[in-house]
Amino acid sequence: MGMRTDPLGKSRPLTTTTLPLLKKNSHLFYVLFPLVALIVVAKGAGFQDAVHITAILGESVVFNCHVEFPEGHPVPYVLQWEKKVGDTGQDIPIYIWYESYPTHSGEGYEGRVSRVSPDSPYGAASLNLTNIKESDQGWYECKVVFLNRSPNQHKNGTWFHLDVHAPPRFVVTPEDIIYVNLGDAIILNCQAEGTPTPEILWYKDANPVEPSATIGIFNDGTELRISNIRHEDIGDYTCIARNGEGQISHTARVIIAGGAVIMVPPTNQTKLEGEKVQFNCEAKAQPGNVTVKWFREGAPVKELSSLETRVTIRRDGSLVINPVSSDDTGQYLCEVSNGIGEPQSASAYLNVEYPAKVTFTPTIQYLPFRLAGVVQCYIKANPPLQYVTWTKDKRLLEPYQTNDVVIMNNGSLLFTRVNENHQGRYTCTPYNAQGTQGSSGQMEVLVRKPPTFTVEPEAMYQRKVGETVEMHCEALEAEGTQKPTVQWQRRDGNALPKNRVKIVGGNITIESLRRFDFGFYQCVASNEVATIVTATQLVVEGTQPHAPYNLTGTSTEFSVTLSWLPGYSGGPDYKQDYTIWYRESGVTEWSTIPVTPSGSTQITINSLAPATNYEFQVIGKNALGDGMMSKIITVRTIDVAISHKVSITPTPFLTPDENADILDYSNVILPTDSTGTAFVPPIYKPKAISLSHSSSLGPKPGVPRNLTVTEISNGFLITWQPPIERANLIRHYVIKYKTDGPWKTLNKASIRPEDTHYLVKNLVGGRTYYFRIFAYSLKSYETSEEVKFSVPARVKHKAITAGVVGGILFFIVAIILSVCAVKICNKRKRRKQEKAYNMVACRITDARNGANATDSQVPLKKNVKSETYRDYESVFIIPGTSVEANRGKKVKNQEDVEMPSPDRTSTYIAKAEYQV
Repeated sequence: MGMRTDPLGKSRPLTTTTLPLLKKNSHLFYVLFPLVALIVVAKGAGFQDAVHITAILGESVVFNCHVEFPEGHPVPYVLQWEKKVGDTGQDIPIYIWYESYPTHSGEGYEGRVSRVSPDSPYGAASLNLTNIKESDQGWYECKVVFLNRSPNQHKNGTWFHLDVHAPPRFVVTPEDIIYVNLGDAIILNCQAEGTPTPEILWYKDANPVEPSATIGIFNDGTELRISNIRHEDIGDYTCIARNGEGQISHTARVIIAGGAVIMVPPTNQTKLEGEKVQFNCEAKAQPGNVTVKWFREGAPVKELSSLETRVTIRRDGSLVINPVSSDDTGQYLCEVSNGIGEPQSASAYLNVEYPAKVTFTPTIQYLPFRLAGVVQCYIKANPPLQYVTWTKDKRLLEPYQTNDVVIMNNGSLLFTRVNENHQGRYTCTPYNAQGTQGSSGQMEVLVRKPPTFTVEPEAMYQRKVGETVEMHCEALEAEGTQKPTVQWQRRDGNALPKNRVKIVGGNITIESLRRFDFGFYQCVASNEVATIVTATQLVVEGTQPHAPYNLTGTSTEFSVTLSWLPGYSGGPDYKQDYTIWYRESGVTEWSTIPVTPSGSTQITINSLAPATNYEFQVIGKNALGDGMMSKIITVRTIDVAISHKVSITPTPFLTPDENADILDYSNVILPTDSTGTAFVPPIYKPKAISLSHSSSLGPKPGVPRNLTVTEISNGFLITWQPPIERANLIRHYVIKYKTDGPWKTLNKASIRPEDTHYLVKNLVGGRTYYFRIFAYSLKSYETSEEVKFSVPARVKHKAITAGVVGGILFFIVAIILSVCAVKICNKRKRRKQEKAYNMVACRITDARNGANATDSQVPLKKNVKSETYRDYESVFIIPGTSVEANRGKKVKNQEDVEMPSPDRTSTYIAKAEYQV
């Protein structure tokens, strides 16, 4: 059998792989087996002569192999192609051909291997391999077996090596969206295959990832690790795999996870019974795997048997109840969560309205003879009950026309004094705004005598601590009624001591009496007709005092007067004294004041601060020790603005950068004494006070919080939050600011405690300001942290523009005002001239009338210098002439003076001269 040499230098029989394959095709085996004599390999003879071929994944390749016949004469031959696989170099036939026989293709090569066509430029033994896979890479051998020929040892095979190049492809990639919390650690894994082996690169937001103390790239670039997520680590991370055949990329977005937030909460709804109701509950979250749960009055709706067949929770989170029942009224809560943070919830109230209805009808009810009794009508209504009608023995009952029958608010009938006429058959019919669902069934009302006490406890039992008391009580039923049950209870509702109480029949025994056993006890006897009660008092002597009660207080500006009723002193042999405990609201420690004189139940506490809440309680004490505390009451002192008004020289309010000896009240209302004199309490200020003030000033308010400065359209808004502690002590706020110099006060008036914002309009652009908020109590203050705020330079430009526009507007207004002023002056001048004319006209008329009456001339005044006399120095000037011109004109007599006609409208005043 012939031998061949593989690329590794090993000699192997040429037919060891061929014959088994031929045996599988028996018809081919029996023909070829006797003929196999020679194997001739067409070209090449060893590893050094191997042909290297490179192909691209998915493409085709031709292994060129020639057939060299012995002595150049064609003879029959078998063509076999083998591939070396595995570490051991095992040869696997992938293609076998023999003329006129079916070809054989190895596993995985079906349909992909074939001989080249005879007219191709390749050798006759060439093999065409299509749709190349990465697994096709490796060593291939072309073998030609000549039948009935001696082997040629000089030519032992033709070898090919196929390199398959493939572009990268991802086998592992990170998720598209990765939700993280700050401080988390994550690993982004990105693995790719290809030939040659791809190179892995990482980018964040289009920039290469730079390794740092918290970010590293490991395992040949396939892993990007972030050990401590920060805000700057949030973004898009891209993994790029590349080789000579191409590159691919995958992007993962790293975002901060957020808990579910309800965007559309449910709202209160009112429905009629039988309708459908839907409560919305829309939520958003990162990631968006939101789970919605619904609860009714704290219980999951899916677990309520009354709702399970009528309730649906939709995919959008909404709750649907169809139809609603009267019992569905209540609070419904929607809870959303995505596993991050605490679940968020929102609730809404469902109000189901329905006509009033009777829920229960007792067949028999009893009324106690000669006592007060009630016939119940068990009603349910929404909207609330409006009225109830009653029938007795099938006749309408008019309770309002009967003196001893009243309809109660719940619709039941109250008989103030029962008699035998009240017995009968009753029905009730309730109504509300929705109407009624009908009447009750008939109720048989029977009048019977109530039970009576045959043995009653004493009015009072007095025992000492540690002793035993036995109280007796028995009751007897009336004829035709059931025997009453007798029970004991405390009137204040507290439970009876368990281990020290024995009840036999109607008798109660309490052993080892203690202070807490003091009180009133009731014996209760009841049967179907009535319940009767009798009471007794148990006094336990030799104990500490009981708690004072009915503690009340009245206040002034600086004091509170307390009064109370004493609790049991512990016995007649014990005297009780009192101590007042008080403190300012919000303060932890209590102050105490003994009450004098001894045994007094009233006291006045002085030296308190005005307009401040104080808490008070009283404790009694006797020879055996302290008793029990009273209930705490809160009293607020009156503000210093109650009585008469006085005027006092103003003094600036205490501020951190001011010094003074005493605080003065300016124009405030102060209390007065019996003489009407105002009493001004001295409140001293510390000298040289600074920001590091001491606590000796009095209780300080808390620290104002979250001071912020925000630019808005009309200025700058300063906001803050009140202190968490002792906010009730704040009297007012003051805003301080500075730039380069000392601190200055920003607000002109004090800011009220309830105001936590202040608008500033005049900050200078381009400057840096520092702000602080001071919270003042009556005697002290506290300051917030300092906040820095830089005003943008554009604010300055706005101010300049505003100034220019304002100047132009001012100039226009000034012109308008000037024009108006000129017109007003001219108008006043004309009025003055008209007034003077009227006076002259009147004088001339009077002179003429006088001359006609006396028939004599008017006396003239002599002018010594010119011997000229003037009348009243008045004359009329014709329009268009001047006063001076007419003044120089001399006339001989009055008739020469031109006078206006009576209907003349324009006149001018001048002086007329008469010459003699």
